[in-house]
Amino acid sequence: MVKNYFYLVVGVLCILFAVTHTLNGVATSLQILDSSVIENNTKVAFTYMWHIIGIENLVFGIALLIMAFLKNLSKVKFAAWLIIAILAMRWIVISFFTLSSKSGNVMQLIPDTAAIFVVIVLLLLGTKVKDRIPNE
Repeated sequence: MVKNYFYLVVGVLCILFAVTHTLNGVATSLQILDSSVIENNTKVAFTYMWHIIGIENLVFGIALLIMAFLKNLSKVKFAAWLIIAILAMRWIVISFFTLSSKSGNVMQLIPDTAAIFVVIVLLLLGTKVKDRIPNE
């Protein structure tokens, strides 16, 4: 039985983000590398970094799905806060490098900002869910 619906929803979202991020990379971003004059080591680094983000999202999703069903929610609160911290740092890095690039603008940040902030808010709400004491 689900103990925390917020973790459940975020877990599904993270798995969805993992799949869409990976498919987007394979279909568009990573294909551009094949026709570019970028050094091969840089292509490899970009490719594995792209897939690390996808796998990271998948691991978050699986962990959150497990956390959604655990009986003692106080034991998983730290993991939720850790994921929140990682996502906040991810957003800061994305924002910094987007805005500091020559062609970067605020409009490029909207999709990532929306996704990250929705996930963070849902996780924060999930950390507020109290353990239910069974009626005896």
